[in-house]
Amino acid sequence: MSPGPPAFELDRFQREAAAHIDAGRSVLVAAPTGAGKTVVAEHAIDRAIANGRRAIYTAPIKALSNQKYNDLAHRVGSRRVGLLTGDNTINGDADVVVMTTEVLRNMLYEGRDLSDLEVVVLDEVHYLEDSFRGPVWEEVILNLPLHVKLVCLSATVSNAEEVCGWLDTVRGSTELVVETTRPVDLTNLYVVGDRKSEKPHVIDTLVDANPNPEGHRFDTDLRRGRDKGKSRRPQWRTPHRLDVIDLLQRQDLLPTIWFVFSRKGCDEAAETLERAGSRFTTPEEAAEVRSIAEEKISSLDPSDLQLLNAESWIRRLERGIASHHAGLVPAFKEAVELCFARGLVRVVFATETLALGVNLPARSVVVDQLSKFTGETHELLTPAQFTQITGRAGRRGIDKIGHALVPWSPFVTFDQVASLASSKSFRLRSAFKPNYNMAINLLTSHTPDEARALLARSFAQYQSNSELARLEVRLSREAQRVADLEEEVGSQHDHGEPPAADPATINEAITRLRPGDIISDPDGRNLAVMGVSWRKGGRARIRLVSGGGHDIRWDSTELEHVPDTIGHIDLPTPHAPERQDFRADVASRLRRARVKGGARAERRRRREPEHSRADLQRARQEVERIKRMSARHRGSIPLQFDAICDVLHRRNHIDDWSVTDSGKILSRIYHELDLLVVDSLVAGVFDGLTAPELASVASTFTYEHRRPGPAPDPWFPSQAARAAFREISGVASELKRVQRRAGVTRFRDLEGGFAAMAHSWAAGEDLAVLLGTDDDLTPGDFVRNIKQLVDLLRQISSVSPNPATRTSASSAVQAIHRGVVAVSGAVEEQLL
Repeated sequence: MSPGPPAFELDRFQREAAAHIDAGRSVLVAAPTGAGKTVVAEHAIDRAIANGRRAIYTAPIKALSNQKYNDLAHRVGSRRVGLLTGDNTINGDADVVVMTTEVLRNMLYEGRDLSDLEVVVLDEVHYLEDSFRGPVWEEVILNLPLHVKLVCLSATVSNAEEVCGWLDTVRGSTELVVETTRPVDLTNLYVVGDRKSEKPHVIDTLVDANPNPEGHRFDTDLRRGRDKGKSRRPQWRTPHRLDVIDLLQRQDLLPTIWFVFSRKGCDEAAETLERAGSRFTTPEEAAEVRSIAEEKISSLDPSDLQLLNAESWIRRLERGIASHHAGLVPAFKEAVELCFARGLVRVVFATETLALGVNLPARSVVVDQLSKFTGETHELLTPAQFTQITGRAGRRGIDKIGHALVPWSPFVTFDQVASLASSKSFRLRSAFKPNYNMAINLLTSHTPDEARALLARSFAQYQSNSELARLEVRLSREAQRVADLEEEVGSQHDHGEPPAADPATINEAITRLRPGDIISDPDGRNLAVMGVSWRKGGRARIRLVSGGGHDIRWDSTELEHVPDTIGHIDLPTPHAPERQDFRADVASRLRRARVKGGARAERRRRREPEHSRADLQRARQEVERIKRMSARHRGSIPLQFDAICDVLHRRNHIDDWSVTDSGKILSRIYHELDLLVVDSLVAGVFDGLTAPELASVASTFTYEHRRPGPAPDPWFPSQAARAAFREISGVASELKRVQRRAGVTRFRDLEGGFAAMAHSWAAGEDLAVLLGTDDDLTPGDFVRNIKQLVDLLRQISSVSPNPATRTSASSAVQAIHRGVVAVSGAVEEQLL
């Protein structure tokens, strides 16, 4: 089956990238969402197949991997395409294999033969800045054989030249192709509700690429004022969703994706729209929707369908309304995606998972709020996140313009909205850092020096070296400033300030002062003399007026320097310094007066030595600060590797840089808490546990409490599981002490909030019973947590040094990979 030529004329950047691939070069393509980067990847795959060689297509998430597998299977034939996601293995030896980036990383560490591999497509390569998963991209790039060419697909980033420069350094000839123009123009709209009108106000957020001047008038009510002692009710408000949907429908801007950064908010919005009687489908379309939905959920048990309120969900879907988020079981999400792709669903309320996952563009998108809950606090969207979300607006070949709407909010100013709308790109920063599994795998096939050299080629170190160069320039400049200030202060010390005058000299100068004379105080302020009065003992009192009209008194015994006259003004008559209007007139004349050298010159004369010494101190501190920053950047990644290896030495996973038996186990554990898992295995903590007990204890490694509020206390149904958890907690405490001594960032705490549920599910409990015990846990969350647990238990079943524990882990996998969990994995294998 031949893919044939593209059915449309290639854009400039696509032709340019294809030419580089044909010339045998790697390529980095940075272009907006929906610009057609996939065409470049398909050209590289076609070329590899034509050359009788293989291609690998990697994607950051399983959902995207599944979609790419389906797309390529339709394009080149299912016999030539495979899928490897960890959950599924389909035709793994095919000419083209789609996989998650983690799977490819694992293959590299396992030493798979890749001699027949021609090209690897790294989709969404900007993921390398993700703090949790980003390092995997760099591991792949650094460890792939050099004969393999790369096609890196990225969102538009402002430092694409830097990324390409690094790729060229570590992979050989790599060309950069940048496209900044969206395939479909984007119009940003600001929607404001009005309590005095039934219809919302709609304005362009940007006018000629600048914030719309009209937008600021809607900020007035952000500062609640008071009118005649009564609280003023603000005119502007957040527009009702129904009003915005009505607006979109009238303006022919459906289908739309309305991004709501809350799973509960997505479901409630969809239900509200349904209760309002909204319908966006014909009877024929509704019948097609039901057919698709029933096919997708056909493998689910009737009792599970009842628990999931499947019939209510289908009726809502028939109206062309849906929600989409990680809390839904995969079968529901896939049905929504398919119906939306076919134009049967017109309004989807979705979390950002839809923006970062499968490619489902719409005519318009609505960003419900510009902040989202991170698990700890609410933070404003970054320009990159906003661009990713609004990138879904506008369907190439269908829409001439895409529309992105932001509703008014009392917590966000118009300038903040406009700033996000005008942001075109973001700087890509590496999140790469060595971990225990990475260090062990490197030492398995490299000497310590070779491993350090490899890590020194990471993008993180490349950026660090660039920053180091900038710091060296700053250090040189600041060091010169220190030298200049030292010379200046030394000169001032040689000449010195005028020494303090003796009282007789000061009094003699005071006798020469006349009303209207201008003198300066130690801070350089000009003062006008009102008069001098003499007291017993030769003390003098000087009355002065400042430029602000303030009445000031000096005592001659408090003066250290001679009060030199620097000018003179004519005082008003009659002479009445007690009166405020008189002093105001004096102040006005004082401010207009011309004085010798001026107040600023006098200030410099009097205070310059003190300021110079302070400046010198600050400059020296800045030099030391830059030196400390430079030390952190100089070889920072290899130094982190050495710290990691120090922990591995202390825990006996390497001995004199040779990997021990326990280290070999560690090389096969791919998990955030890899070292704790292995140390627990070696300590025999999991030994003797039944399958349900092992599932409950292992869940403490995979579960994370993400909901607002404190995490629940761990509860284990059996004494053996409780004892195992206490023992693991002891191992964790010991590990953290070792990490602290080695200067390694300590891992997160274990959480037992899912332990009881994992135990019950492994023991055969029904899903309805389990979810009935936790009102906050959605079926989708349950499936996700069980899948993560399955992945860890499978690894334990492969590497545990105790045969009985391996058997128990395998039994636990079989016990929990059932029902809605097993169906979720099976559904992913079906072609869309």
